[in-house]
Amino acid sequence: MAHPAVLRNLVEQYVTLRTLHAEDGDTEVRRRMDDVAYTLCVSTGTSDVDAALVAARHRLPGARTTDDSALTT
Repeated sequence: MAHPAVLRNLVEQYVTLRTLHAEDGDTEVRRRMDDVAYTLCVSTGTSDVDAALVAARHRLPGARTTDDSALTT
């Protein structure tokens, strides 16, 4: 698992890129978002970006290990 500082950076990048893509749908933004999603998955040992985001957030300082709020729909 990657260092928490790296994970925080990847999560922030992904969230920002997802917002940008939702606003204008630029192909370059989508490509970069896919790259960050892949890196998140590799860094957390997951195969799905949503699972990677949950795993990364649980590794960040201050995360509660019993908090499953991100898993509820």
